[in-house]
Amino acid sequence: MAKIGDIDVGDFPLLLAPMEDVSDPPFRALCKEQGADVVYTEFISSEGLIRDAAKSVMKLDIYEKERPVGIQIFGAVEESMLRSVEIVEASGPDIIDINFGCPVKKVVSKGAGAGILKDIDLMVKLTKSMVEHTKLPVTVKTRLGWDHDSIKIVEVAERLQDVGCAAISIHGRTRAQMYKGDADWKPIAAVKNNQRMHIPVFGNGDVNSPERAVEMRDEYGLDGAMIGRASIGYPWFFNEVKHFMKTGEHKKPPTLVERVEAARRHLEMSIAWKGEILGVFETRRHYTNYFRGIPHFKEYRMKLVTSDKSEDVFAALNLIEEKFAGYEFV
Repeated sequence: MAKIGDIDVGDFPLLLAPMEDVSDPPFRALCKEQGADVVYTEFISSEGLIRDAAKSVMKLDIYEKERPVGIQIFGAVEESMLRSVEIVEASGPDIIDINFGCPVKKVVSKGAGAGILKDIDLMVKLTKSMVEHTKLPVTVKTRLGWDHDSIKIVEVAERLQDVGCAAISIHGRTRAQMYKGDADWKPIAAVKNNQRMHIPVFGNGDVNSPERAVEMRDEYGLDGAMIGRASIGYPWFFNEVKHFMKTGEHKKPPTLVERVEAARRHLEMSIAWKGEILGVFETRRHYTNYFRGIPHFKEYRMKLVTSDKSEDVFAALNLIEEKFAGYEFV
């Protein structure tokens, strides 16, 4: 059984990765219903939190049905990070996660996210300070290193553990790779196989099928899988992985009616949480995967991703349910 601090997260837990404009409360709720063991918020800027920026503060919203839930923050300035920890604590999460892995330029250019992989001493110092500043378990999400020539993840993970990090999630790419090429899980396994490591080590990157999750567990010996892109528009992925792990067989995919109903609920929850305009806009990224595989679907997909009014999106979903009612997914 894996434990994050005192939180029992089960045998080989499946974690929903923190994804910008994806891992919001509506989507986290759907993933939780479909078997996600731990969910993380979108990453939140520490500088935005201490300035009381509306978008950053809004991301602190969490709900009882999500637990255990982690709030993820990023930054490179110790004072700001510590002040943000106090703000995050007031929201009542179960876990505080530090993002040391985001590769996007606007984050990295400030020395935050994966940018901190150029300064491992600062990475360790920030982690130590945050652990000492809260009673909540502090976890870290990071990458293998800045580039191929600077991969020292075994040493880095051990140092983070030694200053109190309660668990570590490692994406199997360097910052230089961004999201290109294949994720390399061998260095993550090396972290797990370090005899001095005793905290959970979760793998991330290219967990895009139940078979890959089993491979991460059985061949690489990791403690759990953090799932990102495979779940976008497809929250059923978590239960499909669990079913395959238990039975060795693939779970029958959701029907068209189930997909339409999930898309409706997703949109309804998004509008309730962030309003009509943002609710409609930020749910668009999920529709392609909700209905992936349906032939001759372009006309309907365009209705879903270009309509600005929720009534038009709901009408499109009704039309899809009527038009493709008999379609069987394989």
